[in-house]
Amino acid sequence: MGSTSNISEQATVINAEPTKYHTAAIDGVDIFYREAGSKKNPALLLLHGFPTSSHMFRNLIPQLAREYYVIAPDYPGFGYSGMPDHKKFNYGFDKYAELVEKILTHLDINQYGIYVFDYGAPVGFRLFHKNPEKITAIISQNGNAYDVGLGKFWDPIKAYWKTNSTKEREDIRWLTTLKATRWQYDTGVPKDRLDRVSPDSWYLDQSLMDRPGDAEIQLDLFYDYRTNLPLYPLWQESFRKYQPALLAVWGKNDEIFVAPGAQAFKKDLANAEIHLLDTGHFALETHGNEIAALMLDFLGRKIKR
Repeated sequence: MGSTSNISEQATVINAEPTKYHTAAIDGVDIFYREAGSKKNPALLLLHGFPTSSHMFRNLIPQLAREYYVIAPDYPGFGYSGMPDHKKFNYGFDKYAELVEKILTHLDINQYGIYVFDYGAPVGFRLFHKNPEKITAIISQNGNAYDVGLGKFWDPIKAYWKTNSTKEREDIRWLTTLKATRWQYDTGVPKDRLDRVSPDSWYLDQSLMDRPGDAEIQLDLFYDYRTNLPLYPLWQESFRKYQPALLAVWGKNDEIFVAPGAQAFKKDLANAEIHLLDTGHFALETHGNEIAALMLDFLGRKIKR
């Protein structure tokens, strides 16, 4: 048998930084966030999408936290954050960006890189457009900023944008069901990688979305997404003006935010690094190690210490 001291030394080598779990009251709403790594290191903000939460980063955080201070919040109505009544709280991307900015202030984070996925893109790109000097780098994983990045998935949602009617709202309610949630995880994943997609993910997402009132929140957010498209040209202008370091790691088989959305970054950021991965929307589920390696290489070259 090996000595206790040897086991301890090995554990020191192989163990990642522990993830810690906190809740902060921001504007009267409880905001849950995951935190890992030393505050002495450069900060990274991980922004989740629909219908998930910071849980989607559960495996990525320990890989980043050895070299970076990592924060991953849940938006209201998602994960373990508060879920105010949608008739009393303004669920929208402007509000989410405002709350995330206040979380950063609460944690005394003044400069940070952002990882944007799905809904995280309109949150993160609002932050970048408002204070580009604070953003040290951008990692976009199926996080869209271009019209060409919107797949046919959005057609019935666009119909809802035009009418804001009960009929169109009910036509997309199926997107809050388990069938749709699992579809987002499985679609576009090669058969030989389907066994990497944890059912814990879609069942957790769905269990939280099945809470009374949460489906209405999600439908409100689908309607509010229309506010992002007029901002695309402004974000693109900011890309051209400030030339942030950007890495796009994109599930090329995603039917929600399609691959041309990744390639479009090159129009405004000639030095953008684009990697199209053979997977779907939730690329971290199947290509987590590859994405972590790409991020660590990219951030190591782009972020000053």
